[in-house]
Amino acid sequence: MEQEEIKRLIRTAKAQLDYSYAPYSHFHVGAALLAKNGNIYTGCNIENAGYTPCNCAERTAFFKAVSEGVKGFDAICVTGGMNGVVTDYTAPCGVCRQVMMEFCDPKEFQIIVAIDEERYIIKTLEELLPLGFGPGNLKEKQ
Repeated sequence: MEQEEIKRLIRTAKAQLDYSYAPYSHFHVGAALLAKNGNIYTGCNIENAGYTPCNCAERTAFFKAVSEGVKGFDAICVTGGMNGVVTDYTAPCGVCRQVMMEFCDPKEFQIIVAIDEERYIIKTLEELLPLGFGPGNLKEKQ
């Protein structure tokens, strides 16, 4: 992935922090999901007083894309911090990694975890979810 594309994803993810609804944890997260068609789908975390119905920024982005018929993805950028101030890396939770496993090639899909445009880490889904369980596990073996 080119440097300018990475920076664009980081800027887009950081902009989503403004839309985060986090009145309980005060931990705001933004995500920018790059589809194979070149479109970027955004997401922010959305909390709920019942906690269980909360939705992470990454899943928000995936669900927006899938609800529009898009199911091929190259990368996602995630950023977050207390009160929307990013001071450390915020990696996707296990549930988000599992959703990524549903739609992405774990060897190819890139996860960018960013503080800013100069400080970021890029890992593949396979690196963050080794031995992940996905659609391929449910196919009948011939």
